[in-house]
Formats: sequence, structure tokens, C-alpha cells
Amino acid sequence: MSKRFEDQTWKESMRLRMDFNNMMADFVGEHGIKEEDIVAIQEKIEIAEASMKEKRANGDMDWRDLPYNQAEVVADIKAYADVVKDKFDAFVVLGIGGSALGPIAVQQAINHPFFNELSKEDRGGFPRFYVADNVDPENLSYLFDIIDVEKTLFNVISKSGSTSETMSQFMIIEDMLKERLGDSYKENIVCTTDAKNGNLRPMADKEGYKSFVIPAGVGGRFSELTPVGLLPAAMAGIDIEELLAGAAYMDELCKIEDTFKNPGSMYGILSYLAMEQDKNIQVMMPYADSLKYIADWFAQLWAESLGKKFNNNGDAVNVGQTPVKALGATDQHSQVQLYAEGPFDKMTVFIGVDEYNKSLRIPKVYGDIPSLGFLGGTTQDQLIKTEQMATEYALMKQGKMNMTLTLPKVNEFTLGQLLYLFEVTTAFAGELMDINAFDQPGVEEGKNATYAMFGRPGYEDKKAELDARPEKNSKFMM
Repeated sequence: MSKRFEDQTWKESMRLRMDFNNMMADFVGEHGIKEEDIVAIQEKIEIAEASMKEKRANGDMDWRDLPYNQAEVVADIKAYADVVKDKFDAFVVLGIGGSALGPIAVQQAINHPFFNELSKEDRGGFPRFYVADNVDPENLSYLFDIIDVEKTLFNVISKSGSTSETMSQFMIIEDMLKERLGDSYKENIVCTTDAKNGNLRPMADKEGYKSFVIPAGVGGRFSELTPVGLLPAAMAGIDIEELLAGAAYMDELCKIEDTFKNPGSMYGILSYLAMEQDKNIQVMMPYADSLKYIADWFAQLWAESLGKKFNNNGDAVNVGQTPVKALGATDQHSQVQLYAEGPFDKMTVFIGVDEYNKSLRIPKVYGDIPSLGFLGGTTQDQLIKTEQMATEYALMKQGKMNMTLTLPKVNEFTLGQLLYLFEVTTAFAGELMDINAFDQPGVEEGKNATYAMFGRPGYEDKKAELDARPEKNSKFMM
């Protein structure tokens, strides 16, 4: 049976749109970007575009090929999910960073917002869905209060198998399952890890855990379109083929040679020029509750990729643009005052939706109260879209940069486009900034310090460094 994403007319009807008028000086005045600013960096843009093509051809951007090279992986995931979904009441992801933020974002975007409260029949036969991402002991302990461990499938996600947070959870749960289920416990564990390397791979092979592979050339924050995100999505009844098809469609759009028609390049250019104007904050503000956690996922992608001390020549540059999460219309009542009248240090990206999956009509009541009666006969989806446009206008009027991404609907196809757009944009911005968007040395420093303080072998020098740090001054303590 043919899929709807195979219909070119339907695909075009679901095309993500980008409106960056309010980034430009023509609309926001002196704090905006002029067309000549883009022309002035044309050589840098061409170098960045060439570098992107070269890195992809050389296998240095393997995440860009994920929409095309996973037919067997997708088939394996779908077959596995179909077999195990009826065996378990709950599915729990054990992961952190991209291994948690991506699955959360996709699940919340596509499924019923109260998915776990629905009956299993109304969930399409799929288990309840949870993500345990932190090591706050209360969180995992309370999770055990609402799930039956014996009827739960645990998906441990770690490429290295040495992620302290994830592996500590795994060690607790594995021990618990062994105690309660005996030899059959391994059916309750599925691993997502490297094909050959790391701690988790030999564990999975020895114990016979079902496992899926994270491609070697794909880093954690770019891994949502690998089994890291595809397995949890499939276990929640989400169409992973359509998700990848949406990403493939965006990949084609990001190959358009005209910079002004290429969403990945233009978004990266605008962000780079904003940073050049000291607008070092990017507010991500979806106007749909379903997309709330997309802002969380984007925050890691943007911050970890672009926040760097050194450029590619080894010079200290201390660059990066801080991502801030907001939600429309909720944060019109908590943050927009700052964005409208505060400092000129931000650009705001709105995410809008043409057609919501539900509509609620507001009854024609209280007509005698002018401040309420005007709402009667309209709908809540009209209200939220109007509030979005009003906020865009309010920022534009104050000379504050903003742009809008619009999804015709929120579905797997449009979500795949959005995820892939953010990834391409991040990589392109990194090329323009002349930094490595794919490492995270600042994160590694914190990890290494943790290992040293716990006495992990091989970290003795780091432990000595920590022990030699200055003693705290009681004057600055209360």
C-alpha cells in the first residue's frame, strides 16, 4: 500500500515555510540585517557551502544520509516493536542529552498529550511511554511507583556505554530485573549503542539483549533519526518512515543553490549575522503545545554545537549563541516584555502551525462585556494564531529581530523536516563561525571531573588537579 509521503502533491502541501522579513533592516530598522550584509559575506558563504558538501562526501556528516540508508534498520525496528508492544505495559527510555530530549520531543509532538492516561486500546496497543534522563534519585524511585518493572521494556541508550547517568540507571534496573525475573529478565532490556565499541556492546552480546546500532559517525545530538529516536518513536506508534521521508524532503530543499531559497543556509546565515551584531541569544518560541519540547531538543543542539572556546585554527574566540526556550502564547505573559522592550541582544524564532489537529469554538456569550464578547464565535486555534502574529508585530515594532517557521500541520512528515532543518542550520552556522560544531570539550571536562572524584581508574591526574584547587573562602558563604 502506498504511503501519503510518496504523493508529490501531498508533500508539497506539507512543505515547511520560513519567513525572515522581520530579521531584515527593511522591517526592524537599524538593528536588522541588510541585504548588503549578506552580500558582504558571500565568499564566506560559498566556502561554507563547499565545506558542507566536502564533509558529506567524505563521510564527516553521516547524519545527513540517515533519511536514505536505513531501510533495513527501519524494518527491524518496526518488526521488533510489533512483536513486543503487546508484551509490555510500559516502555522506558534510559538516556540523557539527545538520547532523551529527541524521543521526548517527537513523542510529545505526534501523540496525544495525555498518551499515558489513555487506555491501551486508545493508544493503538502500544505501551505507556516514559523517559528517565536524570540521576535525581527521587525521579527513578517514583517511576517505580507507577510502573510494573516486570511488565516494562527498558531501552538503554548509550553509544559509549560509559555515560554515568544512563549506566547507573541501567545497573539498578538490570539488578532489579534479575532478582525478580531470573533468566528471563533479558527480554525486558533492549540496547541502543555502538556496533563494536564501548562498554554496552559486549554486555549486550554476552547477555543476548536485543540491540540496535548507533552509526559510528553520528554524534548524540544529531542522532534522533537513528535508532536512538526511531525505536522509541515506533514503540509509541509513530510512523518512522514518514519521519525520515520528511527529513529527506528537507534535505532536498537544503540543496537549493539560491541562498535566498535554501532554508538551511539562510537560517544559518541569519543566525551568524545576528551573532556578529552581538545578538547572542536565540529564543525558540513554538505556538503549539505539541512542539514545546522541540525547543528543548533544539537548545542542546544549538548550545553544544556552537558554544566553543576555540576556532578551527586553535585561536580563543569564545563564541556561541545562547538558546532560550519559550512557549506561545504562555510566555507572552512571562517573557515577551523582556523581548519587546529589553536589550537588543536577541533574535526570536517563532514556530507556527497552519492547521491544528483539534479546534474548539468559543461560544457567543457575555456579549454585554466588550472585553470578552469579541471572542464569541471564533475558535481557540484562531486565537493562538492571531496572538502569534500580534507578538511578531510587537517585536518588529520595537526593532527586535524575529523570524517564523510555519508547519502546515504537525505530523511525522513536517516534524522530520523541522528536525533536519535545525541540524543543517546548526552545521552551516558552525562553518560560518569557523568552529567545530561536532565536538563538546566543555562537556567532557565536567564528565572527567566527575570520573576523577569517584575514583575511576585512569583519572588520577584529574583527581590531583581537583584536589589542588583553591579552598573556598568562608567570607563568600552564608
